Amino acid sequence: EDEEPPADAVGALQALVGRLRRALGGEAVASAPGGYRLAAGRDSVDLFRFERLAADGAAALREDDPERALALLDEALALWDGPALADLPGRAADPLAVRAEQRRATAHRDRLAAEVARG
Repeated sequence: EDEEPPADAVGALQALVGRLRRALGGEAVASAPGGYRLAAGRDSVDLFRFERLAADGAAALREDDPERALALLDEALALWDGPALADLPGRAADPLAVRAEQRRATAHRDRLAAEVARG
């Protein structure tokens, strides 16, 4: 059966968005047609930042710069705290989560290769 939203649903939503803006900064939540949207830049999202750092670390390794590779890969791997997208329902089958876990394993291998290259 259909449930009616609470009479104060609009006010409750606006209050929650206000709290979110105070917590994340006003620019993080933008008004959009039909509601709101998160307005985070790619580097504000840990997964995207990890991917950039891991790719830069792999490039440094290929360029025979193991010190830089280690620094970048350490920074990338430090962003991990448990399984990829663990808070999302159905994440185990999500192709994004699977790809992220594969990239995490590659970053670990690259880091080990950088350690070996460093001596």
